Amino acid sequence: MSHPDDTTVHLDIDADVLVVGGGPAGTWAAVKAAEAGARVVLVDKGYCGSSGATAAAGTGVWYVPPVAGERESAKASRESLGGHLADRRWMDRVLDETWARVPELEEHGYPFPVDDETGLPIRTSLQGPDYMKRQRQRVARAGVRILDHSPVLELLVDDDGAVVGAHGLRRQAAERYRVRAGATVLASGGCAFLSRTLGCNVDTGDGYLYAAEAGAELSGMEFSNSYSIAPAGTSVTKSAFYHWATFYRADGTVLEGAGSQRGRSVIARTLLDEPVFCRIDRLDDDLKQLLPTLQPNFFQPFVKLGVDPFTDLFPVTLILEGTVRGTGGLRIVDDSCATSVPGLFAAGDAATRQEICGAFTGGGSHNAAWAISSGVWAGTGAADHALALKATARTRPARGAGTVGLRPTGRPGPVDEHRDVVATVQGEVMPYDKNLFRTDPGLRASLTVLDDAWDRARSSLLGVGKDAYRAREAAAMVATARWMYRSGLVRTETRGMHKRDDFPQLDPEQHHRILSGGLDEVWTAIEPLGWTVPPPTAAPALAGAAR
Repeated sequence: MSHPDDTTVHLDIDADVLVVGGGPAGTWAAVKAAEAGARVVLVDKGYCGSSGATAAAGTGVWYVPPVAGERESAKASRESLGGHLADRRWMDRVLDETWARVPELEEHGYPFPVDDETGLPIRTSLQGPDYMKRQRQRVARAGVRILDHSPVLELLVDDDGAVVGAHGLRRQAAERYRVRAGATVLASGGCAFLSRTLGCNVDTGDGYLYAAEAGAELSGMEFSNSYSIAPAGTSVTKSAFYHWATFYRADGTVLEGAGSQRGRSVIARTLLDEPVFCRIDRLDDDLKQLLPTLQPNFFQPFVKLGVDPFTDLFPVTLILEGTVRGTGGLRIVDDSCATSVPGLFAAGDAATRQEICGAFTGGGSHNAAWAISSGVWAGTGAADHALALKATARTRPARGAGTVGLRPTGRPGPVDEHRDVVATVQGEVMPYDKNLFRTDPGLRASLTVLDDAWDRARSSLLGVGKDAYRAREAAAMVATARWMYRSGLVRTETRGMHKRDDFPQLDPEQHHRILSGGLDEVWTAIEPLGWTVPPPTAAPALAGAAR
């Protein structure tokens, strides 16, 4: 049973490349696809240039000079944190690509600050609002057609299973559109489960669901439980400045071991029983003057609260950012960031970031560099793929691949059913003692709830009118949570951000990646690594499948 509007297309567009998502990865992909000679359409759930995590705040960039010692230090700095799952070949590729591409921003007017001593531009950080405003301008100048407020609802596939475009919704007109394209780039972001973290409520895992419906796999979904520090009652999760913070218990004693990188688990365990307070008090006066100029948004909540974070104690919380700062995402199969589905590419947070971060968060500088590099590769690769097809791309049959939230198998439920589905998912993924501190019984209990939520949604969930995309968001969040927890169940060790209270040690025999996929029946499988890094050693291939 399907809604009658499913087959009513009000806007039909033909393109070589369709880019889904208007953040850093999507805009880089669109620009480079256009420069390669492709006709490009970019669609964004929000407004390209102002929606998403980057547009809301500043970010560092993994921008390292091509000097052997500096590059070696840059690669080694995250390998242990990432459980030795990152690939140095991909690290080198990203470092090279980022070094080559960041100066392009300056060519298009981005005002990098200048070092007083050297007179050279400082390109290791970006102010998100200015960066993304200029990226939108670049996209427009490249001749790309932009559809704002136009979330994709499903991918279109041909009789051979290749992706040939997408079907979506123009929210402001409550009308459906279809883009036929020779290749599609998913740069739709990760999944933060509508946790209200700044800029991330457009990140609901949509691309994961759409790709899986077309047959793609995911990788590293167990590394998708990233929580970030924020002042209690706020949404700003930029956490770099907490490097200079001291954390305190409710009685005023120092909370030993707490911190912004390795110590978030200490904060989380304490928050289960009592509040945690913070003061950014381990820095000199020069840094106090400098920090507000680097990330002004970080300090806005303190201004509104009337708090001086350098002298006053303030309560903190941890907000789930899931795969936005995690490293799980769509599996890519070659250097062009292609997925295993013909015609489908992935970039930015929609793709796995294990290639450069392994099992530990890619948030901040690494994600920024990955967005630039993967966007360039995916856009160029998609253009090459589409242009090779020539006119045949427009003559292929196209059918919608969408399932849950679009085509219920039973009687449609109430129009606000998506709210109940979202609440159910949040109840299983947001609590620290379910997602951050995992155990076999806990994961199985959550999966029982999530599997039931999926089955019920498959039967009755249906999006209607201008809010039709909400049902698809809810379906994507259920699917994402199920891939996360199935993968977490298989990884019986603690590695990177994946923490198993029942398996607290790293197991050298599990130096491999875990793939996942499937919808009604979720599967997992072991993917051996193509390299060996001591102390862990590559594990033999193991069969792994489970509902």
